[in-house]
Amino acid sequence: MSFGSGADWMLPEDASFAIVRRALDLGINFFDTADVYSAGESEFILGKALQAFGVKRDDAVIATKVFQAVGPGPNHRGLSRKHIFESIDNSLTRLGMDYVDLYQIHRFDRDTPIEETLEALTDLIKLGKVRYIGASTMAAYQFAKMLYRADQLHLARFISMQNNYSLLYREEEREMNPLCREEGVGLIPYSPIGGGLLAGSRRTHTVRSNSPMARNRFNRKADEAVIDAVADVAAQRSVGPAEIAVAWLLAQPGVSAPIVGASKLHHLDDSVKALGTHLTAEESQKLEGPYETQPPLPLYIRPSPTAAEAAARK
Repeated sequence: MSFGSGADWMLPEDASFAIVRRALDLGINFFDTADVYSAGESEFILGKALQAFGVKRDDAVIATKVFQAVGPGPNHRGLSRKHIFESIDNSLTRLGMDYVDLYQIHRFDRDTPIEETLEALTDLIKLGKVRYIGASTMAAYQFAKMLYRADQLHLARFISMQNNYSLLYREEEREMNPLCREEGVGLIPYSPIGGGLLAGSRRTHTVRSNSPMARNRFNRKADEAVIDAVADVAAQRSVGPAEIAVAWLLAQPGVSAPIVGASKLHHLDDSVKALGTHLTAEESQKLEGPYETQPPLPLYIRPSPTAAEAAARK
């Protein structure tokens, strides 16, 4: 999500290439993007970087997403068969690849029958354009419905859920995470350090100014207490707070791999260090103790209609 030019915190091509190079040097081979990130620029940069570095296609695991609006009309968004088929071809073209390993629905589509979406995704697997399918950011009951219908119709099953999960946002522990564990669906949480807040960005005044991950979120006293707890545990270990936040997440049941939105090389270093960081029970209790429940973050963002669509509805 940090590759491209859609916001002031995003990286141009050269800086993005450096992130990919560092990831490869650290042994990272899983890259997650989306068609909507910088209007497709993120996919283009990622594909170009992997090609430039001579990465063999079979050695990389590439994930992208479909749902969000990529154009003005109703056919340029959602999970209809038409949009899914058009979107995968566009994503593959930008990535410079014949297939993606993981194709994820970016949100639940209230306007398209579940069966239509599932059949289209299954057909992409049969066509060889997609290896596996995943989902992201929806209510647990919506995901349960999709899993149930896939089983009923003998269609492809989602293998992963990319949800918002961190020490600052643990509401997914109520329903989504247990559902995924029971159904054998791997968790690949995004925003593992709360848009940089768990790494201390608010204290160092480096919060992404236009990032939806960090703007106007987690301003409660309880949130500050969680951030302080992470900083305290990190200080006691003489490590960076991001390493502690990611280590905690990696230890949670069902978590396969956090999605780390790196915009600096050391962001990758801290996350990889977390693989060897094992928190004690006392440390985990200190990190988890200050958390207070909160209202769910928005799960569905319906694109605003264009002026022409609004006029037509009148």
